[in-house]
Amino acid sequence: MLSSELLSNYPPEVQIPAYAVSDVVAASGRTLVVLDDDPTGTQSVADLPVLTGWEVEDFRWALAQHAPAIYVLTNSRSLDPGHVGQCNREVVTNALAAAGSAPLGFVSRSDSTLRGHYPLEPNIIAEVLEEVSGDHIDGVVIVPAFPEAGRVTIGGVHYVRGDGDVLTPVAETEFAQDATFGFRNSELAKYVEEKSAGQFPASEVIALDLNTVRGGTGRIADALVPARDSTPIVVDIVTENDLRALALGLDEAERRGQKLLYRVGPPFVRARIGQEPRPPLTAAEAYAGTLPASSGGLVVVGSHVGLTTRQLHRLTENHPLSRIVEIQVENLLKDEKTAAAELDTAADTVVAGLAEGDVVVHTSRVLVKAGDPAESLRIARTVSAAVVDVVQRTLARKPPRFVIAKGGITSSDVARHGLQIRHAMVRGPMLPGVVSLWEPVGGPAKGIPYVVFPGNVGNDAGLLDVVRTLSSHPAPTGTL
Repeated sequence: MLSSELLSNYPPEVQIPAYAVSDVVAASGRTLVVLDDDPTGTQSVADLPVLTGWEVEDFRWALAQHAPAIYVLTNSRSLDPGHVGQCNREVVTNALAAAGSAPLGFVSRSDSTLRGHYPLEPNIIAEVLEEVSGDHIDGVVIVPAFPEAGRVTIGGVHYVRGDGDVLTPVAETEFAQDATFGFRNSELAKYVEEKSAGQFPASEVIALDLNTVRGGTGRIADALVPARDSTPIVVDIVTENDLRALALGLDEAERRGQKLLYRVGPPFVRARIGQEPRPPLTAAEAYAGTLPASSGGLVVVGSHVGLTTRQLHRLTENHPLSRIVEIQVENLLKDEKTAAAELDTAADTVVAGLAEGDVVVHTSRVLVKAGDPAESLRIARTVSAAVVDVVQRTLARKPPRFVIAKGGITSSDVARHGLQIRHAMVRGPMLPGVVSLWEPVGGPAKGIPYVVFPGNVGNDAGLLDVVRTLSSHPAPTGTL
C-alpha cells in the first residue's frame, strides 16, 4: 500500500525545531544511557561518546564528556538470553554508580525491523532500576520507526518502505524470517503479545496514533496516564517532526512524575535529545585530526541480508580493489586445523593487499543456518570470531587507512575485539541519517576512522559511496 493512502485520514505533521527539544533536555539535566544491542544504533547521532566496556570508570569517562546521551555497546543481539540479562544488569548498575545523584534515563535501543531480545531487555532494566534506585517503571515506550531507512509505523502497524513509496508490513519481509528473532505480527500491539508470550496482552497495550502524536504535548502526556507496571506503549511515527513531538510529550509526562523506559530504533535518541540531523561527513571531516595511512582501507562484510549482498556486488564491480578475500564459513565449522588454515590464508592475503590498495574481506554468501535459535547464534559467533581474528592480525601487521564493518554483530565484534576500541566518539553519519563514523579514543586503532554500516540500510550503491568517500582523501607521502 502507498503511504499517501495510509496517511490520508491523519492530520499533517507539526513542524518542531530541534532546539525546542534540546532546551527542555538541558533544563532537566538528565543524561540518557543507551544500551545498544548492536553498534548500528549510533548511525543517527553525532558527537556523542560510545563505550564498548561498561565498568564504572568507563561511565565516568563518558559522563565527563557532558553529552546529553551515552551509547553503551552491549552487542546483546548476538547473545543468549542468560548473558543478555547479565550484561543489561551490569550496565544499569554501573551507570547508576558512576552517576551518583546525577539524573539518568535509560534507552533499550534495538532493531527498526523488530529483531532483538524483547521484552527481556526492558524487563531487566526495569528490575534493576527498582532494586537499586527504587524507581518503579510505569511504561515502556516502543518506537521502532526509522524514517530515513524507510521504517514507519502508521495505525499501529509497522512497515518497511520499498520502491515507489510502497509500504510492506514488516512481518511480510525477510526480516521477520530471522533464524533467531523471527515473528508473525506487524501490528505492534500484537507483536508485543507474541514476543512476551502473553505477559502483555495486545488489549492492554497503549497505542498512540498519529492523531495523538500530532495533537500536541499535553495530549501525548495525557494518553500515557494509564500506564502502570511497565505497560507497553506503541507509537505511530512517520517523520522526524513526529519523533520531536513525541519527545516533548514524553518530557511532559516525566515532569508530571511518570517513570518511563524506551525500546526504540536508531533515530529516537537524536529526537529525544533535540539534536539536528547531521549532514554526511566529507572525507576531510572523516580524517580530521588524524594522519591517514598510505595503506588501503579495509572493508569487512559479515551481514547476509539481500541488501548487503547487492551492496557488496556493486562495490566489487565499480571500485578498484587490490584483493577480495572470502572466508569460507563451511571451513570454519569443520575441525580446528581446517579453520586455522582458512584464517591464516585470509590474514596473509589481506595484509598483502593493503600494501597495494583497498581490500574487502567477506564471509561466504551462502548463509549457514541451524535448526534452532541457540545453534544459529553459536554459528554466528563462530563466524564473527573468525572475522575478528583476521582484523586483529591485520591491525598488528599493516594498520589500514580506514575500516568499514558491515552488519550488526560484525561491526560490534570488529570494534570491541578486532580494533580493541573501548572508548570512542561518534562523529556523524557517512550517508544521510545512516551509517556512523566513530573516532577511537586511545588504543591501537587511534587515528583510524571506523565506520559502522548496518546490514539493512542504504541503497544498492551505499557501500560503494562510503568507500569512495574515504578513499578520496589523499594520504601524505611517507606515512605507514
